[in-house]
Formats: sequence, structure tokens, C-alpha cells
Amino acid sequence: MKSDQKATPMKTLRAGLTALVGATLLLVALPGIASAATTGTTTTFTLTGGAISITVPTASVNLGSVSVAAGTLSGQLGTVTVHDGRGLLNGSWTSTVSSSHFSAGDQTAPEIIDATSVPYWSGAATATSGIGTLVGGQLTPAAAVVINAAQTAFTGGSLIGDNSASWNPTLIVTIPSAAVDGTYTGTVTHTVA
Repeated sequence: MKSDQKATPMKTLRAGLTALVGATLLLVALPGIASAATTGTTTTFTLTGGAISITVPTASVNLGSVSVAAGTLSGQLGTVTVHDGRGLLNGSWTSTVSSSHFSAGDQTAPEIIDATSVPYWSGAATATSGIGTLVGGQLTPAAAVVINAAQTAFTGGSLIGDNSASWNPTLIVTIPSAAVDGTYTGTVTHTVA
């Protein structure tokens, strides 16, 4: 009887160890069974593009005063800024500039300076933001263009996302020999597309 009683606990111990080893091997062999189940949620959102705009000095700009015999007058217009909020991939834009004639008094011939006497140069950017190529149309006074018809002022190319460029252009007014004294007024117009 005594030998049977000792054998029973030993058998029980062996059976328990065998079961434990078997369970451990099962967990090692099948790790997916022991880990928690996971699942993903598809998540989306939308970015919408805005607009492209141009701002120019809102107040009247005074280029200064010179003698009728001076030959030329030049001055800066103030900051012009294009903001492109369309959020395009590989976007582009072109800003153009043109001018009316300048007149004083009753607009007789001697009181008019035609826009063909008004060259413009953009100069380099005074500020930029975003990714892309932002370039002035005329980087030096030697490259100035007459703006009696629309001319390129500034361009943006290879643009990605939101971007902007600012510049402070210069007008060079050629004073006709027949011009008379007075305050001359005209309109310089910038556009962007």
C-alpha cells in the first residue's frame, strides 16, 4: 500500500509537468493565440484650396517732384503682394502691370504724359513664402519695360501648396520736353492669374 501511495503523487507530478511543458510549447509555437486581436480604422480628411489674390498700396502714391527740365522722374510704388492660397501641386501664376496716361489740369496735350513714357521694373522679391520659384519680371533698371500695355511684373512657378511673393516696383517717368508744370495723376494696375 505504501508503495502505491508514493507512486500516485509522482505520477500526478509528472502528468502536471508534462501538461505545463505542452502548454508552453503551444504558446511558443502559436504566438498569435496568446496576443490580443487588433483592427484599424480608415480615417480621412479633406483639404480645400482657397483663392489667389493681389494687394497693392491702398493710398495714393506720390513719386515726388522734379523740374520740367529734369528729363526723368523715378520712384517706388510701394509693396505689391500676391498670395496664392489655392494649394496646388505644381501650380503657377503671373502678375501683370499696366498704366493709364498721366494728366494734369484740363488734359490738353501739354498736360498729358502718355503711358508710353512710363517704364516699370519690379526688382527682386522683398519677401516670399512657400515652395516654388518666385521671380520678378525685371530685376534691374536696365530691364525696365514700358507699361502702356500689360507686361509681366512677377511670376510664380513649380509651386506647391500655399505661397506668396511681395515686391516694391519702380516707375521711371520720361518727361516730355513740352510738358507743363502741374500735378499729374494716373493709375497703375496690377493683376494676377
